[in-house]
Amino acid sequence: MHIAFLTSEYPHELASRSAGIGASIKNITAGLVKHARVSIFIYGQDKEVVIRENGVTLHFIKHKKFKFFSWFFYRKHLQNYINSYIAKEHITAIEVPDWTGISAFMNLKCPIVIKCHGSDTYFCALEKRKQKFKNYFLEKKALKSADYILSVSKFTAETTKRLFNLSKRIETIPNSLDSTKFIPKPIAESNLTILYFGTLIRKKGVLEIPLYLNKVVEDYPDCQFVFAGSDVLDYETNTSTWGLMMNLMTNVVKENSTWLGSLPYSEMQDLINQASVILLPSYAEAMPMTWLEAMSMEKALVTSNIGWAKEVMIDGETGYMVNPKNHNEFANKIKALLGDEQLRQTLGTNARKQILKKFDNKIVLSNYISYYKKLTL
Repeated sequence: MHIAFLTSEYPHELASRSAGIGASIKNITAGLVKHARVSIFIYGQDKEVVIRENGVTLHFIKHKKFKFFSWFFYRKHLQNYINSYIAKEHITAIEVPDWTGISAFMNLKCPIVIKCHGSDTYFCALEKRKQKFKNYFLEKKALKSADYILSVSKFTAETTKRLFNLSKRIETIPNSLDSTKFIPKPIAESNLTILYFGTLIRKKGVLEIPLYLNKVVEDYPDCQFVFAGSDVLDYETNTSTWGLMMNLMTNVVKENSTWLGSLPYSEMQDLINQASVILLPSYAEAMPMTWLEAMSMEKALVTSNIGWAKEVMIDGETGYMVNPKNHNEFANKIKALLGDEQLRQTLGTNARKQILKKFDNKIVLSNYISYYKKLTL
């Protein structure tokens, strides 16, 4: 069995970008290589190179521009590149994300499995914002022509079926992580610290965070606030999201806040470990890796309560789930955690138990292998 993945992102020094989808692929393939051959085709890159690393063949495919219909001809370029390896390397199936419908108009010589990590259509629907018709068209074309469809959460599967009027069965296999790498490291807390990590973008609920913190400092004026993740231009105002966040902060919150930008994995884990409380008030996710990572490291979380959240968290047991718009309730949950170290430890311990039960690589990997073995029967 030889399983391939097509992605625009991957956690590697040669890759031009990395985010949640890339991390989820890397996590699952680390175990998959013990049971199957694995190739990863990473498109939209700065240069073209093929390397083999940790049992995985990585194809970095250079981005190409065309005079007309570049979106179509680049897809055909990818199709031809991948097909040459499908025949030569006997690839069983290729897994492709739903985002941008990259497999639309591709005629690949093996089954295409689309995995729903959240399409542009999906995120626009959750955020209630207008979508470009081209994006919807390409994503629908890709989903309709896929041989099989997977999803990282039941909520994402059901929402995707409704938005694209799909009749195909969508099975759910969640994102996972290696719980032996994301482990808690007990440290003596010197200062109370609240952490948000992830992209600074409106859909992640980051513009609500200052409004929680403005209330938190009323009772905890010395609490420190740390933000880690890349800043993006806000799609509504075309200005820095971090700048918008700063404008919403009181002077005390500003003075206590530090934005560290995007950090490598190793530094990020240290930052998570040092945090007292982690805030993840997102409006639009499918199965966020940030949540799994923080839970695996036994952190007390306050998250949103939307859709997918109920498949990850147990309110009051692994952390707290609150509607991001409910600023008072969000702030009160944060204060409750800051004021009770034992409560933080209890919720953190329960959070890791939830990871070991449902999202550890070993559990998810067995489902992955069973799924792909069925495709070869």
